[in-house]
Amino acid sequence: MKKVICPGSFDPVTVGHLDIIRRASKMFDHVVVGVLNNVLKTPSFSTEERISLLEKSLSGLDNVEVVGFDGLLAQYAKDNDITAIVKGLRAVSDFEYEFQQALTNNKLNPELETVFLTSGSEYMYLSSSMVKQVASLGGDISAFVPECVHDEIIKRLK
Repeated sequence: MKKVICPGSFDPVTVGHLDIIRRASKMFDHVVVGVLNNVLKTPSFSTEERISLLEKSLSGLDNVEVVGFDGLLAQYAKDNDITAIVKGLRAVSDFEYEFQQALTNNKLNPELETVFLTSGSEYMYLSSSMVKQVASLGGDISAFVPECVHDEIIKRLK
């Protein structure tokens, strides 16, 4: 069984994240959505809250599980028999950073590959940071986040 991980902070989850995860779920037997803390960012939602938002948003995808973890992604993958990392790329600027991460992860765990999926054109501009900014200024984020968790996100970010 090919088991992959889609890691991210998902703070908050966006429709762009869901697009990548859904597409990965069609390509691989089992997709782990790994919710992690980015030490360079201060999260708006706790890890538990982000896991809950993702679980609600991914309801019905039987081959997808959502987990939280700390530490090195390469080690988590090794410990959990994960063979690949799936990352979404929005723009060329994403590639530089993600390419560096992919090489580092492969050096730490030579059995681990990284698969890049390009964002759908309708999501190329979308980021969690943009969602937080628009919401905090009272803008409409309904096109940016899953409908099933929209109100929870608005309540926190407004």
